Amino acid sequence: MDVEEIREGILDILKELHEDIDFEAEEKMVDDKILDSFDLVTLVTELGEEFDVDITAKDFIAENFNSVDSLAAMIARLMEE
Repeated sequence: MDVEEIREGILDILKELHEDIDFEAEEKMVDDKILDSFDLVTLVTELGEEFDVDITAKDFIAENFNSVDSLAAMIARLMEE
């Protein structure tokens, strides 16, 4: 699975959470509180199931969740581990 496929999967999950937000344009989804704590818990669960990865406490930092690109980079890294 390449990064573009990962990005598309992430966007699908995010759009299920909030279909009214243009996630591709967002660079500070956590910092600007676009995603709340419930959204993040749901997102971590969905990402784990979709990509068969374990997102641990060390990965659970704002920098990894602020944009689709940072999420895709984290998922790609976790898939390689």
